Amino acid sequence: MNMSDLKFGTSGLRGLVTELRDDVCRAYTLAFLKYLQSRHDVPADGLLLIGHDLRASSPRIAAACISAAKAFGMRVENCGALPTPALAFHAMSLRVPAIMVTGSHIPDDRNGLKFYRPDGEIDKADEAGILAFLDLEKPVASANGEAGLSEEALSRYVARCASLLPAGALSGRRIGVYQHSSVARDVMVDILRKAGAEAIGVGRSDVFVPVDTEALRPEDIAFAEKACRELELDALVSTDGDADRPLISDEKGNFLRGDMVGLLTARFLGADAVVTPVTSNTSIEHCGFFDKVYRTRVGSPYVIEGMSRAGSDGCRTIIGFEANGGVLLGTSVAVGGHRLDALPTRDAMLPILSVLGMAAREGLSLSGLVARLPARFTASGRLEHVPADQSAVFLKSLEDAETMRGFFAGAGSVKDSDRIDGTRVILSGGELIHYRASGNAPELRCYTEAATRERAAELLAWGLERARRALSDKEFSR
Repeated sequence: MNMSDLKFGTSGLRGLVTELRDDVCRAYTLAFLKYLQSRHDVPADGLLLIGHDLRASSPRIAAACISAAKAFGMRVENCGALPTPALAFHAMSLRVPAIMVTGSHIPDDRNGLKFYRPDGEIDKADEAGILAFLDLEKPVASANGEAGLSEEALSRYVARCASLLPAGALSGRRIGVYQHSSVARDVMVDILRKAGAEAIGVGRSDVFVPVDTEALRPEDIAFAEKACRELELDALVSTDGDADRPLISDEKGNFLRGDMVGLLTARFLGADAVVTPVTSNTSIEHCGFFDKVYRTRVGSPYVIEGMSRAGSDGCRTIIGFEANGGVLLGTSVAVGGHRLDALPTRDAMLPILSVLGMAAREGLSLSGLVARLPARFTASGRLEHVPADQSAVFLKSLEDAETMRGFFAGAGSVKDSDRIDGTRVILSGGELIHYRASGNAPELRCYTEAATRERAAELLAWGLERARRALSDKEFSR
C-alpha cells in the first residue's frame, strides 16, 4: 500500500485519516508492543494506557489500538479524552507504556499516534525500532475494542496542575479560556478557578478547530482582541488540540510568542539551565537569567536529549521548551511549597500557570511582564511544495563558506553560522536568518530575528524570495 503520507515526524506518527485505517492502527500498535517487549522489558501481559483528543476520528482509532493491544495480551486502561501531558504523566508515574491518539494542531482530516515508553517519549531510535517490527501486509489479530473508561489519569494531572500555584494566587485576575476544541477546554477553567482566577470559557466549538500556536489563523487573532476588549480580560489562554502547546494573550489580545512563554516559565521555576531548539529567539541568551542555554534541533526528542546532556553536566533545574511554547520539565522542582515531579514531555498548563502566576506575583499585566524582556523580534514563513531532497541540496550548498557569503550578501555580512538544524546565520549587526526543512511536510521554512518587528518582517520577505529564486535554479531542482 502507498504509505507516503503516513510517517513519523517531530511529534509522532501523522497522516490522513483515510490512511489511518483500523488495520493500519492495529499494525502500528502491535509493532510498538513487540518493540517494547524486545528492548524495554515490557511484559506481554502488562498494562498499556490509551487516550485521545476530540477530533472526530480519534475514538475509532483508539478503539483499534485497544483491540490490537488486548489481542496481544496486554491489559488496557482506557483514559478517554484527555491532554497528552496528562496521559504521559500517568504513564510515567505507573512506569507503563502509553499511546495517545492525536493529530495535535493539524486539520481534522488528519490524525496521528504518539507513543510513550514507560520512562517517557520515544526517541528517533525507538521510531526506527517500531518500524522494524511493522508488517502492514500481515493481518493483525483483534479483540473487542471496548474498555471501561478510567478518569485516574485526568484526576492525577488536574491535582498536579492545581499544586503549582497557591490558593488565591490569581485572585482578582479575569482570565478568558478560548475553549474551541481543545481536549483541555474544561480542565483549564477548573484549574484556573482553583488558583482563584475568574475564568470565563469562550469560543467553544462542536467541530474540530486546528489551532496552531506557531501559525495562528487571522480569525484566532481577531477573536483574542475582541474577547479581551469586550470582556475586559487580563489574559486569554488556550492550547492546541491535545493541550501540549499553550496559547497566551495579554490584556490587549496580543499573543505571546511561544519561546517567550518558555523563557518566562523557566524564570518562574528558577531554572539554571534551558534547553531549546535553534528556532527560539536569542532573548534567552541576552536576558542573562540562566547559567547555561543548550540549543538543539527542532522536535521534542532532541530537546529531551539536550536535557539529558544538561543533567550530565551537573545542572540542577532543567527546563526545556520549543518555539511553539510547549514546556518540558526535565527535573523535579520545588514551587509554592510543593514538589513538582519532572515531566519530560510538552505541557501547556505548566507554562500557562507559570506566566499568569508570575505576572500576578509581581503585580504586573502580561504586557508589562513581557516588556521587561530583551527586545528581540522574530518572524517566520515557509515555501510550500519543496520536496525534502530539494531542500537538502539547497541547504548543503550553504555549507560552503564562499557560497554562503554570496547568498546572504543582499541582507548583510555573515558574522557567524551553525548547522544544528538547517543553516542559521548571524549577520554582523546581530540579525539572524535561518533556513530548515520541515519535519512534517514538503516545505522549506525560514525564520528571522532582529531588533524591531519591521526589520524581522523585512528580512523574512527577503529570505523567502532569495530562497525561492535559488530553488528555481536547475542546480537545486534535480
